[in-house]
Amino acid sequence: MPHGSLDKYIFSSERSFSWDKLNEIALGIARGINYLHQGCDMQILHFDIKPHNILLDSNFVPKVADFGLAKLYPRDNSFVPASALRGTIGYIAPEMISRSFGVISSKSDVYSFGMLLLEMAGGRRNADQNAGSSSQAYYPSWVYDRLAEQEAGEISVAADMHELERKLCIVGLRCVQMKPHDRPTMTEVEMLECGAGGLQMPSRPFFCDDEHIAKDSYHLSSELTAISEEDE
Repeated sequence: MPHGSLDKYIFSSERSFSWDKLNEIALGIARGINYLHQGCDMQILHFDIKPHNILLDSNFVPKVADFGLAKLYPRDNSFVPASALRGTIGYIAPEMISRSFGVISSKSDVYSFGMLLLEMAGGRRNADQNAGSSSQAYYPSWVYDRLAEQEAGEISVAADMHELERKLCIVGLRCVQMKPHDRPTMTEVEMLECGAGGLQMPSRPFFCDDEHIAKDSYHLSSELTAISEEDE
């Protein structure tokens, strides 16, 4: 693809896209994943949604790429066998690691998409040891608290966060709920088309419930992401 993968733009030191363009790209990715889930005779579960696997054409239209871990399943299947465990740490859904969190399904791709959205909004990797402060080391946890303060009126939304940034974060946080049944479908994720004003804050994700859980999640994600990158 002429413009390469999304990661080189969202992780650059200078933000490459306007918020409007980021929202447009996010919506394009959502539509692409939804097509994989609903637009074919067999549903295609990608299992490796991440910025590196989103390619941009000459007009910066996103294309979901790298189907090396993808699997075909009948569309009426609500879950897939546990033997299909696959993905990249940092984007992989909890149920891919342990069935105690729920069954593996298309909602597993939704979780990965949510983590990708949060990185697009933050312009950084979700787990970043070099963040400005320890509270910002794990972005999903930090941004949830920031949004909660805005909801409570403790800080000004207009002064502190762009409307489209807020929208990407709220949708991303809805997608990364611990239990698959608490996440939207990719069809519902196309709520990205609406304004941020109509979006309600999701429930507090598991990694925000306790400071120690957030720190443990950060360290585990950092260590295993490094291993994953070495294997690529």
